[in-house]
Amino acid sequence: MTKTFTASAPGRVNLIGEHTDYNGGMVLPAALSVTMQVELEPRTDEQVVIAANDYPEAAERHLDEPAEGHWSDPALGALREARNLDLLASGANVTVHSTVPQGSGLSSSAALIVAVLKAARAAASGSQSDVDLAVAARRVENDYIGVPCGIMDQMAVALATPGTAMALDTKSLEYRLVPLPKTHELVVLHSGIYRQLTEGRYAIRKEECDVAKAHFGTDDLCLLAPDDIRASECEEPAKSRALHCVTEHRRTVKAAEALESGDMCTLGVLMIESHASMRDLFEMSLPAIDALVEDAVECGAIGARLTGGGFGGCIVALLENGQRDAWLAALLAKHREARFIDAASG
Repeated sequence: MTKTFTASAPGRVNLIGEHTDYNGGMVLPAALSVTMQVELEPRTDEQVVIAANDYPEAAERHLDEPAEGHWSDPALGALREARNLDLLASGANVTVHSTVPQGSGLSSSAALIVAVLKAARAAASGSQSDVDLAVAARRVENDYIGVPCGIMDQMAVALATPGTAMALDTKSLEYRLVPLPKTHELVVLHSGIYRQLTEGRYAIRKEECDVAKAHFGTDDLCLLAPDDIRASECEEPAKSRALHCVTEHRRTVKAAEALESGDMCTLGVLMIESHASMRDLFEMSLPAIDALVEDAVECGAIGARLTGGGFGGCIVALLENGQRDAWLAALLAKHREARFIDAASG
């Protein structure tokens, strides 16, 4: 009888630091209580069978199949990477139970890939660290699925735990886990607008950042000086994308310090400034999401912003403890398509 190996990874919400992770900057994601749990049963052939609670039928794939835009691609890509890492000799049966909403910007894809890799590591009694698996998971996203993402999501879901945020330097991969406040909570709402990072606009923003990198002769846009970008002859929209990156990096450094010191007012202001930059400089928001963020603050949030890759998904709002029920009632009365997803606190 073949043994089954189980592993899980949480969803994550990025408190601040959007599109900085592939530009050499700082990010501040926090783990959520929604999770991706995987059961993996190694096979002796090259077949892969992937079943998930979100889909009525299991996917039957071959280990050597290319990505085809199917919901099972992240799991299949993770199994292929596990074989490359000598964690699996052949295919596997995979059962997925997820409470992470898809298309929400909460890293359902990264959580699935990391969970599969952790289960494969358990099957092989592998010595890879969680950082090693996060780097491998990014390879799956970049090279197999074709999403040009940075390392934030994979590091967050591989290493962060509920009740903490990860202040991550994406250039060095140095990080520290920062406790979330006990006096406040970070509330995640789905906007009701779904998107997939494979649909193209994320890749376009990455390409625009690459234009800026070529202009300034660096891979680390976030480490440039804002005034140097403003004074440069870099053409639009690359100039605006670069300006978002450098200012967002600085906001994220300040936000991590504010979180550590318990300065929630400063954190809230930085979140609001971050959303304005995503809206105006990076152009990754949508009018309906801008309205949701504005009303979230109007209804009493200390700060709020779009979170994730953009063009849909979730917002995150900072609230004092005890305010959530009344705040939600007021906000959802204005935005009936939105819905509560999760809340994180210390």
